[in-house]
Amino acid sequence: MNEQTLTINHYTYSLWHQKNDDTNYQWLLLHGFMGSYHDFDTIIADLPGEIIALNLLGFNTTDTVTDTRRFTMSQQIIDIAAILKWYGWDDVHLLGYSMGGRLALGFALQHPEMLRQLILESASPGLTAIATQKQRRQLDQQRAAALLDDFPSFISKWEQLPLFASQSRLPSQLKVKIRQQRLNQNPNNMATSLIQMGTGQQANYWPSLAHLDVATTVIVGELDQKFRQIGSDMLALLPNARLYCLAQAGHNCHLERPQQFLESVLNDL
Repeated sequence: MNEQTLTINHYTYSLWHQKNDDTNYQWLLLHGFMGSYHDFDTIIADLPGEIIALNLLGFNTTDTVTDTRRFTMSQQIIDIAAILKWYGWDDVHLLGYSMGGRLALGFALQHPEMLRQLILESASPGLTAIATQKQRRQLDQQRAAALLDDFPSFISKWEQLPLFASQSRLPSQLKVKIRQQRLNQNPNNMATSLIQMGTGQQANYWPSLAHLDVATTVIVGELDQKFRQIGSDMLALLPNARLYCLAQAGHNCHLERPQQFLESVLNDL
């Protein structure tokens, strides 16, 4: 069991499927923007049970997805439910990072019966103000245009965002690998993802957090001040949650501090 493909609603997903031991744990891992299932190479071997790391729709592929509606969160939630049903999984530990965390939260709110645990890494429940949502949609549209105009230049600017400043300390070989993964993405798909599934397009999930009974693990990095605050605010609303703030980690905790990240995740099993 390694790389597999699965056609769901006329789209062929690629995923990494592996079984580490005979325990009954089921893991579904969702990557962030411009990522792939390889984002979880740092932790996947140390998770108990059976794991699926999914390439989200339009990511890590050279093919352009022409039906742009397929990128909406509602459509991707439908696809994820279908993937889990295909494997016969209904007691899942769902782990999402950043964009994948937003998708994981949306899925949990619609399908709590399919989950045993929700792990949200540097993920936002959305924006609360209509005006702020509109501003973010405009920003995402500007970023999409810049991305299509000059993809390598966009990636260079993306990597310089304060959100990723702590990744400058990563080994050079790893930084080159991450950059190449971004460069290998399909620019059309990345632009559509920003427009259809960016934070500004996402529903405001904050009012729904109090009704989410799924055991939830919220993980943020000590150096990521924005998401530290978001994590604290989420913890105050979620009825069954724990918050872990990882020392000397930024936005991408599982990449920057994989051992701390694993300890936090496995502590809540």
